[in-house]
Amino acid sequence: MELVDKTINSYFDVWLGPRDPRVKGWLLLENYTPTFIFSVLYLLIVWLGPKYMRNKQPFSCRGILVIYNLGLTLLSLYMFYELVTGVLEGGYNFFCQDTHSGGEADMKIIRVLWWYYFSKLIEFMDTFFFILRKNNHQITVLHVYHHATMLNIWWFVMNWVPCGHSYFGATLNSFIHVLMYSYYGLSAVPAMRPYLWWKKYITQGQLIQFVLTIFQTSCGVVWPCAFPQGWLYFQISYMISLIILFTNFYIQTYNKKASSRRKEYQNGSMAIANGYTNSFSSLENNVKQRKQRKD
Repeated sequence: MELVDKTINSYFDVWLGPRDPRVKGWLLLENYTPTFIFSVLYLLIVWLGPKYMRNKQPFSCRGILVIYNLGLTLLSLYMFYELVTGVLEGGYNFFCQDTHSGGEADMKIIRVLWWYYFSKLIEFMDTFFFILRKNNHQITVLHVYHHATMLNIWWFVMNWVPCGHSYFGATLNSFIHVLMYSYYGLSAVPAMRPYLWWKKYITQGQLIQFVLTIFQTSCGVVWPCAFPQGWLYFQISYMISLIILFTNFYIQTYNKKASSRRKEYQNGSMAIANGYTNSFSSLENNVKQRKQRKD
């Protein structure tokens, strides 16, 4: 395994240049192999889990879901706060910020972004809970793509660009996750479900997040600094892929449901109208028949 790690690391060093020495020896960052293995195991469970649960009763998981979502809400809130304060302390430039000019604030950002990377491993549990509860309709291409790629992307970010311009997307995403996981935590309590109205707006917030991230990343391309340009182009491409997938999800989930409800309402109205027309026609025919009998 050590030989494999050294070989992989040497290839990465050739392709991407020297790593940031500030994260040397940090948990899970030294070698790519653990992150890759976790990702493969995740995909295997996504594939085999529903097959295993096919003839089994779904698990409730209600208690653990409340704790899990509360934990991720608090972690996301902590990361958001630390990132915002770190950026202010380091006097980060919105338009372009390199990875070595923020002083001690850079180390604060790096420490928080490690937790952000690690949280992507924790969030694999989102999918596992879907499998255990047999909510397989929620395991979409978007869901699996997003979860499987984020852990891997952030392993590379943490090794090469662990601060500077990398902060923005993580800050927005942490804020969105405060809203999202608090929603999921509350929805695990049946008595709270009638009062949860903001799910649609969370998806809208995610789409706004991607657009803002593209805008801020593009600023680093237009007004460059010492931050590596290749990472900026990659982030823009990845954000575009998420916009496409999330927009499709939004249309399928909300627009089509609204359209379906309108059709059901119209069909119901037509049924009432037809019922009235048919009754009136029957009454008219009965009157005619009576007149004919009288004649």
